[in-house]
Amino acid sequence: MAVVTAIIIAIHIISAAAIVGGWLAHFKNPTVTKSQWYGTWGMLASGLLLAGLAEMGDDPVNHIKIGVKLVIGLCVFVTALLARRKENKGEPVSTGLAHATGGMALVNILVAVLWQDYS
Repeated sequence: MAVVTAIIIAIHIISAAAIVGGWLAHFKNPTVTKSQWYGTWGMLASGLLLAGLAEMGDDPVNHIKIGVKLVIGLCVFVTALLARRKENKGEPVSTGLAHATGGMALVNILVAVLWQDYS
């Protein structure tokens, strides 16, 4: 089970890197790329799987942290969805929408890293 968890964590990290990396690469001309769109799917799905695996374990689970990360992850997903729809229609993606996608993904990473339980 440790190997499965490690693979899911790797997918989660790669997905987050795709979102934030794409955001930083297109910072001056903001848009939401296909890699960012696929990254939102990967980050959301792997995050839900990791939460489920944490629930199955013996260690206590911080449900508030998981809830906060889920809400932020859904915000990233929705902003990426709206931006990709605009992109597919040939409309320009607004700067705020593109920066919201990358910025909220970065906030989600920071929540994961900085919100630690030291009890």
